[in-house]
Amino acid sequence: MCSLTLGKVTLNLPEDSLGPLRRKDGDPTFDEAWQAQSLAIADRLVDAGVVTATAWAEALSFEVQSAARAGAADNADTYYLAVLRAVEKLLRQTEIIGRDELDARVEAWRQAYLNIPHGKPVEL
Repeated sequence: MCSLTLGKVTLNLPEDSLGPLRRKDGDPTFDEAWQAQSLAIADRLVDAGVVTATAWAEALSFEVQSAARAGAADNADTYYLAVLRAVEKLLRQTEIIGRDELDARVEAWRQAYLNIPHGKPVEL
């Protein structure tokens, strides 16, 4: 279903089609804060004009398809890991952040994750 608004076509998706992004009590549902943060970074990159919406969609599509080809489960974890990989790939391609700085940040998060007690939030 779609509608025409001032010469632009607007796609109206049924609520059930949003899968892991389904709205609950007015807020998107995320299992972990990093999931929301990854999508927020991607949204900011597009809004700031650093990457195009098309480039974002292509990067995410590639990562989702790669996960499927590798036999990953079709679930929220796989989706958000694909989001994270796509964001990292776009950051490397655009060089908005230096490769060494990005690698250092990824490693810092990895170390924080490995060293935090179970059940505690991961923070840098």
